[in-house]
Amino acid sequence: MVYHSSGLGWFSYFLIMVRRVELKIYGRVQGVFFRESARNIALKLGLFGYVCNEPDGKVKIIIEGEEGLLYTFLGWARSGPEFAQVDKLEEEWSEATGEFNNFIIR
Repeated sequence: MVYHSSGLGWFSYFLIMVRRVELKIYGRVQGVFFRESARNIALKLGLFGYVCNEPDGKVKIIIEGEEGLLYTFLGWARSGPEFAQVDKLEEEWSEATGEFNNFIIR
């Protein structure tokens, strides 16, 4: 959890839930610019982590950030970029570790 100020004084502090989610995405997700698209979306949303192709054909994403923004990213990941076909998406939520300071393709 992180406290964040909206800039309106001490009474304007509100709680932001910073979380981590590990995604495993199955289907036609390699060779369709899934990783690059995921990176672009994550950077626009201000999220941190990485995306990589796995040897079995799935894409794995570890991503951290504000919980609401993670849900926005998750909504995108359910269909992916234009030429992808997502057959299954597994998600595992946990507390953020803060280990990332960017979003990269591995």
